[in-house]
Amino acid sequence: MSAAETAQELRGRFVEIGPGRRLRTVSEGTASSVRPLVVLESGSFGISADWAAVQAGLTAEGLRSLAYDRAGLGLSDPGPAPRDSTAIVDDLEALLAAEGETGPLILCGHSMAGMHVRLFAARNPSRIRGLVLVDATTPEALDHPWTANYIGPFTTLSHLAAWGAGVGLQRALAGALGDAIGLPALAKAEKQHAFADPGHNHWAAAEVDAWADDARQARAAGDLDPAWPTAVVLTGDGRQSGPRRDVLAAPATGARQGFVIHVPGANHASLLGERYASHIVRAILSVEAAAAKA
Repeated sequence: MSAAETAQELRGRFVEIGPGRRLRTVSEGTASSVRPLVVLESGSFGISADWAAVQAGLTAEGLRSLAYDRAGLGLSDPGPAPRDSTAIVDDLEALLAAEGETGPLILCGHSMAGMHVRLFAARNPSRIRGLVLVDATTPEALDHPWTANYIGPFTTLSHLAAWGAGVGLQRALAGALGDAIGLPALAKAEKQHAFADPGHNHWAAAEVDAWADDARQARAAGDLDPAWPTAVVLTGDGRQSGPRRDVLAAPATGARQGFVIHVPGANHASLLGERYASHIVRAILSVEAAAAKA
């Protein structure tokens, strides 16, 4: 049995969200009647494994968390096209219902998941205790040329990754390049497996295709409620400035109780890894504490 197969066998389980459709979930920690569930939403090409180090830290702090593979990614069954934020939020709502999770939530999203988190929060406002956005995109970012200029090349690279996985080119590179995050061993094996998997890459590229639609859907849902405690976790030491930083930090600066946490030395991927995950855990705990005082 390969390391990837062992990891897939040991971590998580499948939850049916509709006829013939299952999502793979990884739940960690003990359920609590007084503390919220932390829902972890991955960025583009991301899977539940991305959050393994963060989940370990949350469990140590007594918080229960749920990460999952979106439709078609990792080990989850594909879902209907298009794979935009509306489809993703539909699936997440169905997953939480199937799991019997009806209590309060802290939503934590990385990268492109910032738009999914915003739409979910707008559709489920009474359940939201706080938000944590990890180097996360906002729909307002599309108002700036630097984002518009990035989307085209990133979309092209996403389709190249899907093509490369389809013809087997990425299999030889998975060991060296499959885990840019810095994950624990079992999660690392899952991430490396997904890196080379044709189905995963196909559906991940389909999500990237929906980027502009995601932004429109998130914007149409309305602004974040300033009453929600919100933390933004960013790479760098905080001395960087400019419109991109301002846009990324805006969800926190616009909240009544907002936190911006800077992580020197981390990059967009390694923020989630074993070296830096404690900063995300700290952000989640800060949001939880602020919500408890509100």
